[in-house]
Parts: sequence; structure tokens; C-alpha cells
Amino acid sequence: MFKGFKAFLLQGNLIIIAVGLVVALAVSTLVSSFTTSIITPLINSLAGTSAKNQGLGWKVHGQFIDVGAFLGAVIYFIIFMLVVYFVLVVPYRRYMAKQGTPVFAAPAPAAPTKTCPFCLSADLPVAATKCSHCASVVE
Repeated sequence: MFKGFKAFLLQGNLIIIAVGLVVALAVSTLVSSFTTSIITPLINSLAGTSAKNQGLGWKVHGQFIDVGAFLGAVIYFIIFMLVVYFVLVVPYRRYMAKQGTPVFAAPAPAAPTKTCPFCLSADLPVAATKCSHCASVVE
């Protein structure tokens, strides 16, 4: 029973999806902080409402733009991403390397191509005898 559960948890797709969701939630928090601390005060300043000075930032038309809160959110995001990387990604890579399956491997090099002398498209396979763009015979 535990062997099947372990296999389920260590599937490549599951780990990648989990890390993606965690990153999405962290980016959501960062965007929320930017909206709350920067964008909303700018919109409120256009509406004529006022706010009190609450930290690192400046006033625009009586509305305080809280840059300090946004910088705090950026620092939180960076620390959170470091923790996700070192707690989830690095151990998973090590485990998969021990299993003989590379994770997040570099992509394979692109196949060699040649250029059509007539239309100058550069994505023709080397063995092509006819251009797929202009239908010219290519040597």
C-alpha cells in the first residue's frame, strides 16, 4: 500500500504540477500586494479620497502609496521560492537521478536545417528537395 502511494507521490507530473501551483499562489500574493499597495492608492487619488502616511512610500494627491509593503511582498516571494526550490525541487531531482531518470533535462539540440535560396526560409530539413514555403526545387 505504501509502495503505491510513494510511486504516486513521486510521479514527475505530480511534482511539477504541485510546484507550479505553489508558484502560482505565490505570484497571486505578489500581484495582490502590488494592487493593494500601489494601484489602489493611485486610483483612490484620482477619486479624491485621502489616506494617512503608514510607512515607506510617498503621497500622491493625498493618497499614500505604500512601497514598503510591496517591497516586503517581493522579499517574501523570493524567500518563498527559495524554500520551494530547496525543499521540493532539489530533493526530487536527486531522487530521480538515483532512479536513473533525469528531471528538467536540457532540450535535445535542434535538427540541422538549410535555407531556401528563393524565399530565404531557414527552416527546411537538410534532406528536403522542395521548399515547403514557396514550392521551389532546392538542391
